[in-house]
Amino acid sequence: MSRSVKASQCFPKAIFSPKRPLSAVSPLCASPSQWQTRKSSHSPLGNPLPSQRKKVTINTLRALHQRDEPITMITAHDFPSAHVADHAGIDIVLVGDSLAMVALGMEDTSEVVLEEMILHCRSVSRATKAAFTVGDLPMGSYEIAPEQALESAIKVIKEGRVQAVKLEGGVEYTPTIEKITRAGIPVLGHVGLTPQRQHSIGGFRVQGKTTVGALRVLEDALAVQAAGCFAVVIEAVPAEVAAVVTKKLKIPTIGIGAGNGCSGQVLVQADMSGNFPPGRFVPKFVKQYGNVWAESMKAIETYKSEVKSRQYPAPTHTYPMAPEEFIEFARLIESKRD
Repeated sequence: MSRSVKASQCFPKAIFSPKRPLSAVSPLCASPSQWQTRKSSHSPLGNPLPSQRKKVTINTLRALHQRDEPITMITAHDFPSAHVADHAGIDIVLVGDSLAMVALGMEDTSEVVLEEMILHCRSVSRATKAAFTVGDLPMGSYEIAPEQALESAIKVIKEGRVQAVKLEGGVEYTPTIEKITRAGIPVLGHVGLTPQRQHSIGGFRVQGKTTVGALRVLEDALAVQAAGCFAVVIEAVPAEVAAVVTKKLKIPTIGIGAGNGCSGQVLVQADMSGNFPPGRFVPKFVKQYGNVWAESMKAIETYKSEVKSRQYPAPTHTYPMAPEEFIEFARLIESKRD
């Protein structure tokens, strides 16, 4: 039947009324824009919100910094985690190498490789329609030479579809940062505690607790700014030191365990949302805003119970069949037995 047929061809006169829209009677006579698009059981999550915000750019971040409005940043490692962060209005979504632990079950960030980071960047970037998206350069992808770093950065931008890259290190990595930024790729710096170098600094230890250490954090921050970073993450540094560093810089600082005096804040999404089992170690600076683990556990345990008791699926979760069709189906099956 053509979708342009007349109403009288579709329905008896008794059910057709000019006051009743055809789409309410049958989708066959609905306009193309009203036809229902059927999805599989795994339909895309990426439907846009009714009121979409503008895309966050470097200029947006600079404007936030200039008017002293804190910049919000959070990590994401896949489409769902990025989707919720983007819909929540987060300014920057970071595909951090922390995904090594929270998404891939690795011991630390040094295990994750560039190809894995690119895969996760690509997944996240499909969801971040508004948030400025940054991809971490993992350990081993930029330390050998500036040329290696540029090659890695280009791959993350082109294949990962993010807008910037992040790398750890201070003064010693200024040539690397300069090489990448000269190619037109924005770089987010990272000073203070640099997790990729945990073994050389004695583990995950607070940095800048001494006068010499504080001066080093400031020196590193000024160096990455001069090299072209558009912003810098300051991790695990005393609040007083981070506040001074922030005042000395012209670019935004994003704190993580560095107090309230930074230009913005970042947390690992799995940490702040409580998506981890009880008893897991959580850094002092983390504030848990939810309990995703408990909610997920409750839902899954309830599902398991209902499947075992045959409460699920209920009739409302199944697809209907015309009684006469089933009767005919059963008759044919019985006749074949004979």
